Amino acid sequence: MFDFISPLYNVRKNEPLVQCITNFVTVNDCANIILAAGGSPSMSQDIREVEESVCHSDALVCNMGAIDFTESMILAGKKANILGIPVVLDPVAAGGTSLRREVSKRLLDEVHFTAIRGNASEIRYLAGESSIGSGVDVALEDRITEQNIYGIIEAANMLATRTGSIIAVSGPIDIITNGENTVLLRNGCATMARITGSGCMLTSLIGTFCGSNKYDYFSAVCSAVAVMGISGELAEIKRLKNGTGNATFRTDLIDAVFNMNKEELERGLRYEIYERRD
Repeated sequence: MFDFISPLYNVRKNEPLVQCITNFVTVNDCANIILAAGGSPSMSQDIREVEESVCHSDALVCNMGAIDFTESMILAGKKANILGIPVVLDPVAAGGTSLRREVSKRLLDEVHFTAIRGNASEIRYLAGESSIGSGVDVALEDRITEQNIYGIIEAANMLATRTGSIIAVSGPIDIITNGENTVLLRNGCATMARITGSGCMLTSLIGTFCGSNKYDYFSAVCSAVAVMGISGELAEIKRLKNGTGNATFRTDLIDAVFNMNKEELERGLRYEIYERRD
């Protein structure tokens, strides 16, 4: 049985400082969801201070949406590795351009990531399969369904084994694996894809949970993904009840993370442990 509850309360008890090197489109939402969970955000990304900043942090989040700060990610990531600070990667549009193919390879070669969170196209590309996605979005053929999920799980397992990272694949069904244990989460809603930065926010949330749960990163990642999915469902209930749109939905999602508790998490959680089919 994986622990989905303790990681949430450890975040609120420890108030981890999370350094994010992320893109200008979603930086505010990433900072706010870290605050909602109980952490403290630092958006330091200038190469002249990232090493010093990460020394005082509990986790580092590297988001390839800020691809112009690649050198900052590598410098901060290497320092975090030396200090034993968890590092989380969001490989935004990995494989989509020659630049992103080069940068994703450099990041994986030079930094050890505690966790990598991406959509199925991004994860399949990093695993060595032919997939480039649709801009920052998952390619239509890679959208997780009951029919193709086993192939995506195998790609995630392959990447986890090769990198030593926990892999979280976001989609209608979320996949979390460390190459040995695989959990499928069936929370969330379609409106989450209608706001800018839901994936970036999730990656920042994973960083926050890892920063406060250094003895069980796998449970930390599972808990963060579950909290995000259930919060999306709660926000969707409000949207449908009040007849509001995606902008209000984003605020309600962040509020739901802020108000998440043991009872809400246990009541909403829908997961299964994947047993490999040989």
